[in-house]
Amino acid sequence: MSDQTSSANSSASRHEDALIQSLPAVSRLALAYAPASARLPTLALFALDARLAGLLRHSREPMLAQLRLSWWRESLGRDQNEWPEGEPLLAALRSWNGRHKALTALVDGWEALTGAAPLPGEALRTMAQGRAEAFAALAHALDRERESRAAYRLGHQWGLADLAMRLGNPQERETAASLAGSEKGGARSRVSRALRPLLVLQGLASRRLEKGEEGGALSPAAMLKALRLGLLGL
Repeated sequence: MSDQTSSANSSASRHEDALIQSLPAVSRLALAYAPASARLPTLALFALDARLAGLLRHSREPMLAQLRLSWWRESLGRDQNEWPEGEPLLAALRSWNGRHKALTALVDGWEALTGAAPLPGEALRTMAQGRAEAFAALAHALDRERESRAAYRLGHQWGLADLAMRLGNPQERETAASLAGSEKGGARSRVSRALRPLLVLQGLASRRLEKGEEGGALSPAAMLKALRLGLLGL
């Protein structure tokens, strides 16, 4: 291996480590169940969601958040050969092999949360739909088109359960919890190993909502549930 190749691999590894560190603990746990072939595309999706969440969290004014989100919408709408160099997240999204454009729906979902509080149910549904379409897009990026509907359902359920625990406004949390409750019932979505991180993420979010506490996703019992979902899909 040449020094140049070794340096490039080392740089890529550092960028990947930085993206992993940017993830919430639950997302890092879910990512651990991704097989090697699905790891980077899944990491890119989780890191994008975390980046967009951070834009809202650190923007004092809705208009500023919207401007920052628009940069990502425009970037995701372009071909990857038009992307600037030096952005680790965009570099990771190259692993989607040109199927990243569907992720603009995720940007739209986060933008729906920039409205005035209390957010209406429609805004929360738009957010959940954005995550759902992002999950379905990952299924396509991993050549699991037949599982895109199951992935969509997992994303929608995760979106609502996560909002019900994380929104700051009590009325918004109640609305999200009500919407999440309407998603219950029916058979559990079954997905192949490549998409198991999505199942883990959704399963732990639902458990956190049921327990009514953040620790509900990281307790010893939650770790066992993650193990069962990640390895067996049950």
